[in-house]
Amino acid sequence: MNPDISPLLRDWEFKAGAVQARLVEADDGRTLIQIRVDLGLLQLETTGRPDGARPHGFATFFDYLRDRADRAERAEQPFVLDEEQCEEADREFVQFYHRRVGWLALREFAKAVADADHTLAFMDFVAAHSPGEQYTLAHEQYRGFVLFHRTQAAAADAVHRDEPEAAVDALLDGLKQLRDFFSTHGLEEQFEEDGMVKQLRTLEQSLRTLHGIEATLHEQLERAVANEEYEAAARIRDALRKRP
Repeated sequence: MNPDISPLLRDWEFKAGAVQARLVEADDGRTLIQIRVDLGLLQLETTGRPDGARPHGFATFFDYLRDRADRAERAEQPFVLDEEQCEEADREFVQFYHRRVGWLALREFAKAVADADHTLAFMDFVAAHSPGEQYTLAHEQYRGFVLFHRTQAAAADAVHRDEPEAAVDALLDGLKQLRDFFSTHGLEEQFEEDGMVKQLRTLEQSLRTLHGIEATLHEQLERAVANEEYEAAARIRDALRKRP
């Protein structure tokens, strides 16, 4: 077979400034993601680790590291990432970033949320087992961006399911997590002026206006509890439980 991919690239022109992703079927029938980039294309698996590898027999390198950390904890020994593990962790972060962006472009929002959750959990793990502050900060600087992607995807997924209130709740939850991130790094005063926050606020107001949502049931519940209106809070909880 000719390994030259020039015909593929000619048939799929690169467009700067846009994420170009598509789903293709492999020879064995499994579905793959392809992403067009300036110098070629990326091909990613849709399940497990994006490159299809099983590091040390585990679904992801993160799963392998968690196993190592659990073993160390049972042996009452500290677990700190070594240089090679840091490099492999970075590779997996990049792979999941590419797939998350691909899922967003393909409007597969629930899958984008799942990949964002993997990255956020991995970031938490790195923070707990990092070899030093510099390595930790190298990843923490991207937490806000991952939270932004996750919030966008969660809200879009709710809209796709025709659940606008759930979409607003997803935006509010994401904004709260972003505010906590800004506060942790002493940047709370910059929160409302941040471009990601402004985009999420705009989307929230658009959904409220379009669907006539003054306050979601979760917001109503918070207010009822804060005002010690316990009967009203009980009714709202019942309404939330009856939601599909």
